[in-house]
Formats: sequence, structure tokens, C-alpha cells
Amino acid sequence: MINKRIGFTSSFPVEVVYAAGYTPIDLNNIFVEGNSTEYIRKAELKGFPRTICAWIKGNFAAALSANLDEVIGISQGDCSNGISLTAMLAEEGLPIYHFSFPQERTYDALNAEIRKLEEHFEVSRDEVMKVKKRLDDIRTKLITLDEWTWKEGLITGKENHYWLVNSSDFRGNPDKFEEDLTSFMEEASRRNPSIPKHRCAYLGVPPIYHDLYDRIEELGGRVIFNEVQRQFSMPYLCSDIVEQYLVYTYPYGVFARLEDILSQLNLRKIDMVISYTQSFCHLQIDNILLKKHIKIPFLNLEGDRPEELDSRTLLQLESFFEVYG
Repeated sequence: MINKRIGFTSSFPVEVVYAAGYTPIDLNNIFVEGNSTEYIRKAELKGFPRTICAWIKGNFAAALSANLDEVIGISQGDCSNGISLTAMLAEEGLPIYHFSFPQERTYDALNAEIRKLEEHFEVSRDEVMKVKKRLDDIRTKLITLDEWTWKEGLITGKENHYWLVNSSDFRGNPDKFEEDLTSFMEEASRRNPSIPKHRCAYLGVPPIYHDLYDRIEELGGRVIFNEVQRQFSMPYLCSDIVEQYLVYTYPYGVFARLEDILSQLNLRKIDMVISYTQSFCHLQIDNILLKKHIKIPFLNLEGDRPEELDSRTLLQLESFFEVYG
């Protein structure tokens, strides 16, 4: 059987692709871990405007560089520019499949979408559930890793980010991912606990800045709650795959996110919130509501291109810690 490479633009029921015997590839991870500046340049040479999110441009060029057989575009429940992105990829000759997280967030509506995905990849629900059980073994370890971050002080915010964000596709190889994760956790278990001065939450999509977590640590803080990255790891394990992706908050809007965020801020005794939004992103509007409903010190940071923190943004961060630290 040919092991096809299936790119995708945001987390979705990746179990289906694995059940088909194919390799899922999160285009966001290829973009940010590769020559991200060059990816953006190539997209702009194709005509992408300056005032379009860098992740869209990066995903476009990353998809063309990754030797993919197909791309799954999340056409509802993710970026509002996703449809246009997949149209551009189709124009370049890549087969496209669209998956939607239904706006009404009901079991029947999401089950129908997952059934269509299973039919597309010619797999049964039983085959998908077998893969889910395998991936849930890894997700259980990620839940422990997350607890070690906020309960035990054994994991840094940057390390937490790395492992959780890569659970979107398990780096295309769940067995190797689990092997590396187990090795890391064995090393971390031998550390002396490190208690941060400031217990921070990071809200929003993963940052495009390379050094944000390092800078937060330098200022005496530590991110002990990575909101969206944690959602990628499916922290609320359900026995049913439809239920699993119903409790996944990211695709369902700001109020679904808020319910989870507020409970975690309280549980983890968060002191300060850093909410990141991407330039030219519709989620900047959601951030207005996050700030309204979150009643602890709240800083909004905006990023554009993959780089280290610029002087203006670093000053914002330093001032925030000086005032509320």
C-alpha cells in the first residue's frame, strides 16, 4: 500500500488518516520549524498580499514543498482565509478535501462530517477507533506532562508548548513520538522542581515569535497553561471519537474557549494572562471578549512574521511584568 502524505491546515480527526495507513502532516509545524521567512517570501512572490496572516502564506509554501499527495483544509472552525488558501493550493495541482467543524456543535452534525471523512479515506469507524485507542495512550502521557508543568514545576512553558503542539500530527509517526516523549519525561522526572514567581497563562494560537517563552522566563514568569496547544492534545479523553472532537474547544468560537479557559485559570491559580493574536487575524475580535471576561492582569501581544520579539513588543512584555509582577 502506498503511504500517502496528507497535509492539513488545522487539527481535525487525524485518527482517520492514520487508519487509512497514511501520514498526516500539520502544515503549520512544517512552516514554523522550516525556513519560515523563505516560505513567506515565496507566497508573496505568488501574489499573496502583505496584509494576509503569515501562517496562511507559510502554509501555502510549506504545502508546495512537502511532497504531499493531498491537503485537508479545515473550511469551518479555523481561519476565515482557509477556503482561499485551499483554492490556491488546488490551482497548484494539489488535491483538496474540505473538513468542517459544524457551527451548531451537535453530535449528529459532527458525526456526519467524520463519516464523510471516513468514506473519503475508505476506512470504517471500527478501524478509526482502534487508532484512537493507540493515540489516546500517548495523549494520556501528554496529560501527565501538562500536570507536571503546572502541579510539579518539572516542565517549562516552552517544553510544554513543544510537546502539546506536535500532538496535532504526532510528527507523522506516533511510535517515534511516544518513544521520544517517554525519554523526555524520564529525564524531566529527575529534575528538581522549579517554582516560578509568576504563574502565567498563554491564550490563543501558538506564537510566531521564536523566543517568547524564553523572555517570559527571564522576567520571572512561566507559562503553565498553553490554551490551544493543550486542546490539540485532546486533554478530555472520551471513549467516542465524535464526543472527543465535540469537547475540543478551538473550532467552536470564543465562548466555547472561554468556558475551558476560565476553569483552567482557576484550577492552575494563574496570576497573569498573555493572549497572543496574529496580525490580520479575525481572532483579534475574539480577544475583545476574552479580555472582558477574564478578571486578572491581561496582556494582548500581536505578532506578524516569524522572528524574535521586536523591541516594541518586548517593552510591552517587560512593562506588564513590572506593573503586575
